[in-house]
Amino acid sequence: MKTTISFKTINKLAIPATIAGIAEPILSITDTAIVGNIPVDGLESLAAAGIVGSFLSMLIWVLGQTRSAISALIAQYLGAERLDEIKTLPAQVIYLNIALSILILLSTVFFVDDIFRLMNASGKILQYCISYYSIRVWGFPLTLFVFAVIGIFTGLQNTFWPMLIAITGAMLNIVLDFILVFGVDGILEPLYLEGAAWASLIAQSIMALMAFVLLLMKTDIRLRLQFPVHQELRRIIGMSLNLFVRAIALNVALILAVREATDLGDKYIGAHTIAINLWLFSAFFIDGYAAAGNIMGGRLLGAKDYHGLWRLTKKITQYGLMVSLILVLIGCLFYKPLGDIFSNDTVVLETFYSIFFILIIGLPINSTAFVLDGLFKGLGEMEYLRNVLLYATFLGFIPMLYFGKYLGWGLYGIWIALTVWMIIRGGALIIKFRQKFRPLTQND
Repeated sequence: MKTTISFKTINKLAIPATIAGIAEPILSITDTAIVGNIPVDGLESLAAAGIVGSFLSMLIWVLGQTRSAISALIAQYLGAERLDEIKTLPAQVIYLNIALSILILLSTVFFVDDIFRLMNASGKILQYCISYYSIRVWGFPLTLFVFAVIGIFTGLQNTFWPMLIAITGAMLNIVLDFILVFGVDGILEPLYLEGAAWASLIAQSIMALMAFVLLLMKTDIRLRLQFPVHQELRRIIGMSLNLFVRAIALNVALILAVREATDLGDKYIGAHTIAINLWLFSAFFIDGYAAAGNIMGGRLLGAKDYHGLWRLTKKITQYGLMVSLILVLIGCLFYKPLGDIFSNDTVVLETFYSIFFILIIGLPINSTAFVLDGLFKGLGEMEYLRNVLLYATFLGFIPMLYFGKYLGWGLYGIWIALTVWMIIRGGALIIKFRQKFRPLTQND
């Protein structure tokens, strides 16, 4: 089965994937922007939203790795024209995902106070963290179900339906945020931070329902659990475990960044919350080409089209860099207005503006790392991705973070450490691809 590699073909997958991908950070960004403008305890609410958002992102990224694994496997079987051989596998993966998410949910609910104390939350911020998390956490299994369904669709080379699910959830969340956080005169009292949590939970519920209906209507895959256990489930679990370890290493970096920012003081965690939300937004924006690389790369590998794989890699890397340069330009042109969206606190905004330039400079570096990361997932190179994150986190980010702390660099040190982290990630993937896959084109 020949796969066409062209600007049109790549963007037919990448553009919907980009729109779908940015829905997740939009949920957090919306909460952050609206919560930061709450008239009562806005700074404390912003800090709590940032801390809880970071922890929830960790849980989702750690257990959401089956999305990449199932997507890669389906794409490879599609390329090899053997899709019928795995028709019972998706349902088994989905049920496993849901079971794990419920187990994790129940294990965190009873220790929520201790969890956020470990992240240096205290006083009113800790109280807000607990109330906000206690609502939002129930959307965790719903999100993982949606992730699994999106993995199935993308493996089938379809990013349109994931885009529709994501747009619906994001738009609904924005509308509900305004209604529930600030209330409606004479109808609904303002719920403030808890209103933002309820808005996210309702949006996640609707997204899960849409994913369920579209999976049944638009594919031949059914959610009836059938036995025996598919032989490829072990491979899925193996890939997921490697990504699981990788996601832990990734989130060690992000959580340590939040912890150190919190330790610096309220204005610093507020500024870091704004910056990290913009960082994540740009990551998911660029991630559309990573998704295209994942989808098409797996299919090309399954078809053993190594020349096509090489051409694909060059093109998606170039397109990702172009997008990152556009984001750099936007960041420079709207340097101050972007901060105003998230907070009206002058002290927080001044702190944010002082480090925003580091985020902007790092965007092209991030682009290369994110695009190749997606491609490697599609190729099933989960073990190497795991090792790269371990090295980047424990030999790059953490030493740089505490070196900056020792020198008293404050928030600058945190963001310099994040930039070093991304340089190591991107560089390692470039070297590996050239060493392993470039020689295969000689025999293609």
